[in-house]
Amino acid sequence: MRRLLALLVLLVLPLAGAHAQGDPPGVKGLFLLTDYPSQTVRAGEVTTIRVKVNNAGLVPEPLALSLQGVPAGWKADILGGGQPVAAVMAGVNQDVTVQIRVEVPKDAKPGSQNLVLNARGQIGQQASLPLTLTVGTETPAKLSLKSRLPSLRGTPRSAFEYTLTVGNDSGKDLTVALSAQGPANFQSTFTEGFGSNEISSIPIEAGQTKDIKLKVTPPRDVKAGDYPVLVKVAAEGATAEMRVTLQVSGQGKLALSTKDGRLSGEAEIGKASTYTLILNNDGTAPVEEVEMSGTVPANWKVEFNPKTIPSIAPNDKKEVQVAVTPADKAIAGDYVASFRANGRGEQASADFRITVTTSTLWGIVGVGVIAVALLVLLGAVARFGRR
Repeated sequence: MRRLLALLVLLVLPLAGAHAQGDPPGVKGLFLLTDYPSQTVRAGEVTTIRVKVNNAGLVPEPLALSLQGVPAGWKADILGGGQPVAAVMAGVNQDVTVQIRVEVPKDAKPGSQNLVLNARGQIGQQASLPLTLTVGTETPAKLSLKSRLPSLRGTPRSAFEYTLTVGNDSGKDLTVALSAQGPANFQSTFTEGFGSNEISSIPIEAGQTKDIKLKVTPPRDVKAGDYPVLVKVAAEGATAEMRVTLQVSGQGKLALSTKDGRLSGEAEIGKASTYTLILNNDGTAPVEEVEMSGTVPANWKVEFNPKTIPSIAPNDKKEVQVAVTPADKAIAGDYVASFRANGRGEQASADFRITVTTSTLWGIVGVGVIAVALLVLLGAVARFGRR
């Protein structure tokens, strides 16, 4: 009894699996299926039609394929896996895909042609698929251009990158030229959607779309505001265009110098020398929380007044007094001090050459010592010279 039950299970399971994989229960037969049994073709071009050979619950067997009604001068081949085939074999509830490759002659006249694809087996299985191919006149090229984010915001130091979708809505492959026209001194470049190489055109197949990237770099000194860029695509007389916008916000720009532009001064050993620094904001937005700092030789002192500046408006300047005190044991000569201004998101620096000299009093003392030494020497010469 158990053996009989096991045999029944083995027989039922394949049938249940076959219904689950393919066609609905109760549907049996041989079918030839295509998405578009009637379509338009063009003279001088090649058209490929995909056809599925469907075996719904039948015993598999080789099926001979043939085409009827091919017009004179036309060429039609049945391909499977990229090679010409004459027969197919589909398993139970399985599909086999073939392609009908039709070459339409250049002198083909407008009108409809009816072709029939036949599949026939040796034990009576057969199916037919009527196909209507209409030779139409060539439609003019048509392009489309879209962007999900046509407006971006950033600073003068930002690189504005737009993702654009270019569509070829015509019936033939096109090479599409790309161009962008922006304000003066704005730099624009195109790259492929997933590439880094700059391009000026891109090939797009008929009925397909491609993503490209437009990168726009504004000049560093651009003022805050909205700046439009006209993007245009063209191919064989067809054009499409759209505008993208750069919303440029202000950007501060610090510069550190002196009143006369000279970055040098003098100082005495052990004494504080004060210099006046000029801090400019040459940008288009305020610079907030500016703090002064400096680097001087070992054992020197540096102090700033003021040490911090709350804000510097665009095209404004602030004076900063810096006091530098050389070390007591410093040697006369030239030294370099570095002064820095650090604001929120901005900074500036300048190197200042300081020539260190000794005190005038020490110079007088030195001269006196030398004079006394000379008098002692002359007295000794005069005294011992008489002997």
